[in-house]
Amino acid sequence: LMIIFRILGGLALFLYGIYLLSEGLQKAAGRKLKVILEKLTDRPIKGILGGALITAIIQSSSITTVTLV
Repeated sequence: LMIIFRILGGLALFLYGIYLLSEGLQKAAGRKLKVILEKLTDRPIKGILGGALITAIIQSSSITTVTLV
């Protein structure tokens, strides 16, 4: 039972961290970043390849997900 609470607590902290990172990025970059990302991901294949490239460069799929969300 304790393991389940630890897993759920860790997941909650992780998701909260993603939320905070997303909010901060939106405030820092604003509308300009959103327009750029919309242009880079207008087609599914461009989105997949771009996401894979960014993830490979920064070595974190979580940050890539936050940026695109």
